[in-house]
Amino acid sequence: MKRQRQRNRGRAVAAVLAALCAVAVLPGQAHAAGPGAYAFDPDAKNVQGATANVEASELDEGVPYRSTIRPGEKLYYRVTLDDVSDAYVSAVAVPGDSGPAGYGDGINVSLRETDDTQCSSVRASFGSGQYARPIAAYAFRAVKEGSSFCQESGHYDVLVERESKSPADTGTWDLELRFLQEPRLKSGTSTPTEGPDSWPSASPQPLTGKQQKRSGGAGYSEATSLENGRWQDTVAPGQTRFYRVPVDWGQQIYATAGLSNSTGAKKEFVSNALTLSLDNPAQGPVSDATLSYSGGPASASLRPLPPVAYRNRFAPSNQISAMRFAGWYYLSVSLSPKLKESYGSEPIPFELSVQVKNKAEESPYEGDAGVFGVTDQDREVARDGKNARQAARSGPMTVVAAAGIGTGSVLVLGLGVWTLLARRRAAAGHPATGHPAGGSHQPPQGW
Repeated sequence: MKRQRQRNRGRAVAAVLAALCAVAVLPGQAHAAGPGAYAFDPDAKNVQGATANVEASELDEGVPYRSTIRPGEKLYYRVTLDDVSDAYVSAVAVPGDSGPAGYGDGINVSLRETDDTQCSSVRASFGSGQYARPIAAYAFRAVKEGSSFCQESGHYDVLVERESKSPADTGTWDLELRFLQEPRLKSGTSTPTEGPDSWPSASPQPLTGKQQKRSGGAGYSEATSLENGRWQDTVAPGQTRFYRVPVDWGQQIYATAGLSNSTGAKKEFVSNALTLSLDNPAQGPVSDATLSYSGGPASASLRPLPPVAYRNRFAPSNQISAMRFAGWYYLSVSLSPKLKESYGSEPIPFELSVQVKNKAEESPYEGDAGVFGVTDQDREVARDGKNARQAARSGPMTVVAAAGIGTGSVLVLGLGVWTLLARRRAAAGHPATGHPAGGSHQPPQGW
């Protein structure tokens, strides 16, 4: 009987732990149903956009948010800025499916004073790819000496506008929002006020090292870290794979995506079959490239970009301006759902070649750069291929927390296991508050 009771207690603990683990993985699973699913940041808070700016909900700095937007909607959110920091608000638009999209379909994000004076505006669209997939845009406030607008501290409006050219596009899109402020410059730092005139623009020699396998994530929060190398993965029609690369001050990033040949007999031509995109650490769009596919090997490379420099922000080109700070730069690879018609729904292998050139330079910021810098730990994470949440894990408790469960929930579930054990002991003839001889009066180890 004693052995039977021990087996029952063991089964009870295993059942509760299994339930705990099942809850822990729910956030990731919730967005993994289907190849086109996007993995939202599990820490994101829900927020509703307002059609009237005075009713807008406020976004806190550094906190991810989730919202929704319908065709043609113009939604307001609000942020509070100081009078010394450059600020950025990004919006990732996530369509409900990966079906066809018009050339001009997308979102426009602008940051405005409450009297509607515009600080900046950036739009993102599906472009020549003409298929729905996650796209990102950001707006920013730059503190400039001598400027007469958007320089004061106080409330600012964030306006997200959905632009839909197709009348058939009636579905609601999800949004992932984030507000960041750039660190202050070092005291006495002298910075240029004009963008660069030139930079090394020749493409580097192709990498010849051994190809390695590394699977991309389903969203920015799950982006797989990469360092220099040739990385092999697969992507299915309608799917987007996310990666991130640490790029420090003074460094240049180069990337090429090469799609493998099809092993089937069909050789149908599909224009803009694959899109390779680059976004900066504030999730602002930098550059993209597309390739067409006829069943044979094909590749697309990002155009050579300038080294990361503070002065880039003063350039008139959005591509150059976006290379304005160091940090994790995001690469994404999207495959058109049109390929499914001719080549089936199975994932197609591809190679992502990444090169970061030049020696890292000193940060211009005062103190900790936060997301706008690269640390030795970041470089180690890139070597290991971890995403941000994996890198943050340091023990068994954080494994659960990283899956989207708060510490309080973990403690409640842990105490539930302890209580269940106590009740089973009581049923076996032990006092409800007692313990077997030699037992501990604390919850089981690990809670």
